[in-house]
Amino acid sequence: MPLQSISEKQRKIRSITLWGVLLNIFLMALKLVSGVLIRSSALIADGIHSLSDLATDFVVLIGARLSSRPADKTHPYGHGKLETIASILIALVLLVISFGLIWSAGLAIYQSKHNYPGYMLLVVAFVSVVSKEILFFITRRISRITQSTLLYANAWHHRSDSLSSLAVLIGGVVGLLGWGHADQVATIVVGFMIIGVAGKILFDGLIELSEHSADSESIQKIEDVLSKEEGISSWHALRTRKLGAELFIDVHVLVDPALSVQKSHDISMEIEAKIKKELSNPSNILVHVEPDIEKMRKP
Repeated sequence: MPLQSISEKQRKIRSITLWGVLLNIFLMALKLVSGVLIRSSALIADGIHSLSDLATDFVVLIGARLSSRPADKTHPYGHGKLETIASILIALVLLVISFGLIWSAGLAIYQSKHNYPGYMLLVVAFVSVVSKEILFFITRRISRITQSTLLYANAWHHRSDSLSSLAVLIGGVVGLLGWGHADQVATIVVGFMIIGVAGKILFDGLIELSEHSADSESIQKIEDVLSKEEGISSWHALRTRKLGAELFIDVHVLVDPALSVQKSHDISMEIEAKIKKELSNPSNILVHVEPDIEKMRKP
């Protein structure tokens, strides 16, 4: 069940990201030291990839902290878009890394550079693939629980490191069989896979920054609540937008003009509560009450 508590959300995001920091430090050191010892440029490049993972972990920690700051005079709707901006930065980093991997691998093939790594490379790459896949699945699960686009982007960055290590692993195995370009070809394939993931994250982030409405499922749930509400005559001017994990919703409802201000207010609060109960995202709802003109005209 997605979390509604901002503090609990931030605690979970911070916890899994700190675990990612520790793992990335370990893998970066393991890959770089091993790469130097066995003279494997592929493993050294993979270590640099882990370094980029470490950098994005800090982007997540900073972005999550900034986006959770309460609304103030200059940001009356809160700081949720900082999380979206941070996820876009991660996507851009993924794109740069993927193009770099494709370029370096393609250049190595063009220059007929062969690489025959040993068994130590296989062990290091296998450890990286397994640990990063575990971290990817855990991080993605928590990103869905917390509705964090930033954490979701970082989960796929973990997956990109896993795929990069998988390319090194496959290249190492085939290299032992005698083909010197196996790791370069695998790296190019993985590079294009990373481009696809980064493109989706970037597209989703830009859509959100353009003040896009909530997803169709959430809008349908809101409309169902309004349509079933017996305390109102009708509703109109429903508007939604997404800021980070939070949904902002405003709608106009028509009530009997004979109702007291207190009763009209109570109806609006009941509608807000029902909508929040139906939605998985944290939500900020404004229900504007209007008198039903048609009822005012009736004798």
